[in-house]
Amino acid sequence: MVTNNSLRAKAVYEAIYCPRGRVELMIKEHKRHLKLDRTSCHRFEANQFRLFFHCAAYDLMYTLLANLLRGTELARAQFDTIRLRLLKIGARVQVLSRKIIFHLPLSSPLKPVLSRCTVILNALPPIRAG
Repeated sequence: MVTNNSLRAKAVYEAIYCPRGRVELMIKEHKRHLKLDRTSCHRFEANQFRLFFHCAAYDLMYTLLANLLRGTELARAQFDTIRLRLLKIGARVQVLSRKIIFHLPLSSPLKPVLSRCTVILNALPPIRAG
């Protein structure tokens, strides 16, 4: 790496080069795994709304990765891996008058991760509408 910066090489690498690389990886994950660049609608407003949903999905996945998956085998996984191994599992959904119950499979390679996420989510306060 060539630079005219007066900092030491290690400081330049850690302070400038590595953060830039992390941002580029985030953009790549956004484009490849969450299909950010798919704006195939004919109207600008529809594409803008679609982009809004992609950004919301990115925020949810990043929050999932940073908070719920910390300390698990998926702590450093890419979004596509999380989506395929953790989120795309078969479940039976039971809708009751006051709650929704997800019946997950009894055997799963990621059962400890799912159990940990469930415990953390159950500890959160309920969201009130309005």
